[in-house]
Amino acid sequence: MNDRMKQLLSRLFTWKKLVISGVGLTIVLATVGFVFYEITKTTVTIYAEDLEREAQTHATTVEEALEEQGIDIGFHDHIEPALDTKLTDETHITITKANHVTLTIDGERKVTWTIAENVEELLQEIDLEVGEHDYLSHSPETKINSETDIVYEAAFGVTVYIDGKEEKIMTTSTTVADFLEHHEIELNDLDKIEPTVDERLTNEADLTVVRVEKVTDVVEEAVDFATVRKSDSSLELGNEKVVNSGKDGKLKKHYEVIFEDGEEVSRELVKEEVVEESEDRIVTIGTKTPTPVTTVSRSSSPSSSSSSSNRSSDSASSNSSSSASASSNSNSSSSASSSSSSSSSSSSSNNSSASSSSGSSAESWQTFEATAYTANCTGCSGVTATGIDLKSNPNSRVVAVDPSVIPLGSRVEVKGYGTYLAGDTGGAIKGRKIDIFMPSGANSFGRRSVEVRILE
Repeated sequence: MNDRMKQLLSRLFTWKKLVISGVGLTIVLATVGFVFYEITKTTVTIYAEDLEREAQTHATTVEEALEEQGIDIGFHDHIEPALDTKLTDETHITITKANHVTLTIDGERKVTWTIAENVEELLQEIDLEVGEHDYLSHSPETKINSETDIVYEAAFGVTVYIDGKEEKIMTTSTTVADFLEHHEIELNDLDKIEPTVDERLTNEADLTVVRVEKVTDVVEEAVDFATVRKSDSSLELGNEKVVNSGKDGKLKKHYEVIFEDGEEVSRELVKEEVVEESEDRIVTIGTKTPTPVTTVSRSSSPSSSSSSSNRSSDSASSNSSSSASASSNSNSSSSASSSSSSSSSSSSSNNSSASSSSGSSAESWQTFEATAYTANCTGCSGVTATGIDLKSNPNSRVVAVDPSVIPLGSRVEVKGYGTYLAGDTGGAIKGRKIDIFMPSGANSFGRRSVEVRILE
């Protein structure tokens, strides 16, 4: 029994040894196989998103290695070396992730994918050169990410006319208002600008700024005195007398003056202020009818106031005259009589003739339109059509007439104003119009309706 047991146990131990030996071999083989598997892997280094990873792989290409490492590759991502590149020890795989970037170039918006690290690289990638005056929303060193929104605007030239100068300015401003703000051009409240501030700017546009200034100008002017004519029954008809010589007044006029670029373009009277009132020139005009002169004929009785010698002389003369009348056939006697009485007869005849002429030659009153002028009026030479120098003779009583109505050289009477010489003409004096010369006060005379008659 014991022997059988021993035999059985001996066999059992032998079997166990065999089993243990097989397991050991398997383990050894597995270990060897594992070691061989491991030592036959290729070592690669992967760089992705600022991370560095080292990996051992049995993959044969870059693409297989990335798949083995569970790294997703985007369509626009950049892999270096290429995906189909065969792996070798110390292979370095660089993955550059592409970013979704928004670009707005000169108002045109588009979306692009890029592997550029910063704005400068992106601009090189799209072959865009930024000029000195161009606008770029980000600095060239700005890092690119999927949120990056870049705006670029190319500068263009604008010719500016301002303050008497012409200047060409490169700008990216799209409106006049933005241009003024960007280039620090200040406008005053009244300044004008063309085109207007709300208009858009285009390439090679012209921009004009007009400086507008409004000021108040106060001017002191003399106010001509008026000439007032009054009838005076104590003065004989045709005579005048200056009662008051008159005095000019003073007037302040306030003007609102507009200047554009230093030049006056408008002047508007906004207020008048009387500093000193003018005094009228007062002239009285005689209306008294002169007493007619009585001529005493030699046949009349001498006055009681005559001396005795005069009376004797007059009596002799009277007798001689009577005798001559009676002897009408005696020429010598008639001649003597005429000669002796020539003095008194001539005087009487002249007075009678003058009186008759004055009464018979004056025409009837007619209505005329009257204005007044001075020697210094606009377009006036100061010398009348008949050669009278009004500047040297300011007291001349001259009136301008239409020669076809009132002949030059005529003496005329203007009712209420006196007598004048028709000694001048005027381009606007046609028909029943007269222009009265006045040394002063012509501006206040205006236009009046007067009665005129020709004396001679």
